[in-house]
Amino acid sequence: MTPEHARDPRGTESVRSQHIAGILRDEILAGELTPGTWLRQDEIAARLGTSRIPVREALRILESEGLTESFPNRGSRVPVLSLEDVNTYYRMRERLEPLTLAESLPHLTDHHLDHLEHIQDEIENQSNVNRFLLLDRDFHMATYAGCPSDHLLAMTVRLWNSTQHYRRAFMVLTDHDRAAIVNAEHRLILDAVRRRDREDGERYLTGHIRRTRVELTAHPELFVEKR
Repeated sequence: MTPEHARDPRGTESVRSQHIAGILRDEILAGELTPGTWLRQDEIAARLGTSRIPVREALRILESEGLTESFPNRGSRVPVLSLEDVNTYYRMRERLEPLTLAESLPHLTDHHLDHLEHIQDEIENQSNVNRFLLLDRDFHMATYAGCPSDHLLAMTVRLWNSTQHYRRAFMVLTDHDRAAIVNAEHRLILDAVRRRDREDGERYLTGHIRRTRVELTAHPELFVEKR
């Protein structure tokens, strides 16, 4: 048997692990698996019809993305953050994401811009909170798509993932008038992106993240302190 026809079990396991990670990632970001939920390897393996080995690797992948945390002899769970944690993460985002955007701008194509316009149009016609949150994430990730630094982009995605649940809880709690504010801020960011204006883009994005942080952390009832 030639090498190209030989079986590659490690490659197969890697593909399976990525597939499982994708399913769990979607469930966490959609709020189906909430903070504090324990992710039992045997239960996940049984549910998805696989062995524990790719599940274990999938959980490692998700931990590197900020979507799970592991405890010795206890397993993995969806992270639980305190108000102070989320406040710190958002302050980190205020500093990191404008840099990610500035690095991305020169590399965005007309196709990227058309895609951003399409996402924002859909956001403005969206009334479902979960769909709104997924589109909001897609919008910002699309503005970072040109970032040439994989390390910078990975850090940005990790911070986004870590705070997604609390943003969802906040959006469910608050009134719909905030959607108009989000849309106005998105349009300012999109305008700066179209003009490839780093200074305006960084300023608008910083204000956008800061406003969310201030409003979100004004609701301590959304948070559970770490034990």
